[in-house]
Amino acid sequence: MTLRKGFLLIVSTIVGILFSSCNFDDDITTDIGGEDGSAMEHYRPALISSSPNWNKVYDYTPAPGQFINETKTGGFDGTQTTPEAAIAYAESRMNEVDSKGNPSPNYVSLGGFGGYIVVGFDHSIDNSGGYDIGIIGNSFSGSSEPGVVWVMRDENGNSQPDDTWYELAGSETGKAETIQNYAVTYYRPSEPKQPVQWTDNQGNSGEIDYLKQFHRQDYYYPLWIEEDSYTLTGTCLEPRNYDASGNGSYWVNGEYDWGYADNFSSTDRLTDDANAGGAANANHFKISDAIDAKGKPVELKFIDFVKVQCAVNSKSGWLGEVSTEVFGVYDYNLKLKQQ
Repeated sequence: MTLRKGFLLIVSTIVGILFSSCNFDDDITTDIGGEDGSAMEHYRPALISSSPNWNKVYDYTPAPGQFINETKTGGFDGTQTTPEAAIAYAESRMNEVDSKGNPSPNYVSLGGFGGYIVVGFDHSIDNSGGYDIGIIGNSFSGSSEPGVVWVMRDENGNSQPDDTWYELAGSETGKAETIQNYAVTYYRPSEPKQPVQWTDNQGNSGEIDYLKQFHRQDYYYPLWIEEDSYTLTGTCLEPRNYDASGNGSYWVNGEYDWGYADNFSSTDRLTDDANAGGAANANHFKISDAIDAKGKPVELKFIDFVKVQCAVNSKSGWLGEVSTEVFGVYDYNLKLKQQ
C-alpha cells in the first residue's frame, strides 16, 4: 500500500507539472481568489501570440463636446447613429496606420465631464505591484485634460464588462474638493448649432459652448443617443484651468500630480520629455491602486477591462470644454517583454 500511494503521488505530481506548463488559447477558469480570498476567477494568461494593446472597444459614450460628430478633425462621417457604429468609429480611430502601414493611432474624444470609453484585451492584465497599464493621451505642459481610470475583472466569465468597476486612486483621491458620484445630465439642443445645456446633482447648471469659429457640425450631442437627455456619473476633480492672460486669449489647463489619463504628470508619464509638440504620450497606472466605492483599497490579482472617463466639468474660453482624449490602452509589462 505504501509503494502504491507513493507511485500515485509521483504520477499526480508529474501530471500537474505538465498541465501547468501548457498554454491554451481558450479562457482558463482558475481558483486564484479575489479580494475575499475565495472567488473563482476567469483568468486568461498572456500567450506568445498575445498583443499588449487593447483589442476591442465595448462602449463609447462621450459627453457632448466640440469633437463629437465632427467631420473635419474628429473623424466622424455622420453615419454614427447607433452605439455599434460609434464603437466601430472608436476602434477605427485607435487602429489607424500611417502610409507605411505602421500603427498611428488617432485620438478619441470623451467630450465633457463623464464621457467614457471601455476597452478589453486578448488576455488578463496581471497586478505586478508596479505599473501595469499605459493609456495614451496628448497632454503637454499647460494642457492637461484628466481622465479617471477604472478597472474590472471578468468575474462572471462572460467576456463582457458587466461586473464591478474599481477606480484607480490618483493624487486627488480623498481630497475635500474631489466629488465622488458626481452626476451631470445633458440635454439635446432644440435647434442645430446651439450650446448643450446641463444640470448636475449639486444644484448647478451650465452649457457646453458651441464654437462656431472652429466646428460646423449641427450638434455636439452624440447622434447615437436617442434620448433627449442622458446622465453620466463618475468622480469629479477640482478644475485647474485658468486664464493666464487675464483677457481670455491664453488659457492654461493645469496638470495633476499623478493617477490620471491625458495628464502632464511628472510621475506616471515615466519620462522627462517636455512634449512641446503635443505628441501622443502615455500615463501609467497601477492595478494595486484600485479602490472600492467606499474608497477602501481592493486587492485585484488581475483585470480584464479598462474604462477612461473625463474627470473635470469645466471649459477654457475659446478652447472649449476640458475633454479627455484617448489614443490607446496597453498592458505595460507585456509591452516591455515584447520590445
